[in-house]
Amino acid sequence: MAKSLQEQLLGAGLVDKKKAKAIKQEQRKQKKQQKQQPTQTDPQAERLAQERKAKQEHDRELNRQLREKAKEKEIQAQIAQLIQQHRIDRDSGELAYQFVDEKKIRKLFVTPAQQEQLANGRIAIVRQGEHYELLPRIVAEKIAERNAALVIAMNDKQQDSIDDDDPYADYKIPDDLMW
Repeated sequence: MAKSLQEQLLGAGLVDKKKAKAIKQEQRKQKKQQKQQPTQTDPQAERLAQERKAKQEHDRELNRQLREKAKEKEIQAQIAQLIQQHRIDRDSGELAYQFVDEKKIRKLFVTPAQQEQLANGRIAIVRQGEHYELLPRIVAEKIAERNAALVIAMNDKQQDSIDDDDPYADYKIPDDLMW
């Protein structure tokens, strides 16, 4: 095995244990003082430190963006799961319910009961990709908390206020009126 210089000198009898210990302590003190003393500013070391700091900032920004993307992906998965679990079947729909989405009039075929529930605000229309689904109001509100742009039509439950001076107050407009 390779021996240290101190062990070799002790073995040869050139130094005694006290002197070797004193030299070792002196070396430790010198190293400690060198660490405590501020080193002279080396332009290359300073540049490296700046580059390291810039890289750390860049890495933090990338990590933040990755966390945001993961969170967005998680929210999209939650929305898809809510829609899949709570969608209302509208296969037997025979009435056309029209609504506006992105400045275009769209049409869904619904049953008369579903049309009444849509008008009263008990169910809502939610966009899933290129398709539209009917969901209970509670689920649509949960989706709106995550992404409000996906909830297309959710009528308010409150009744329309009637003016006292309205001459047509006695004539109620039917919900199923087709233009």
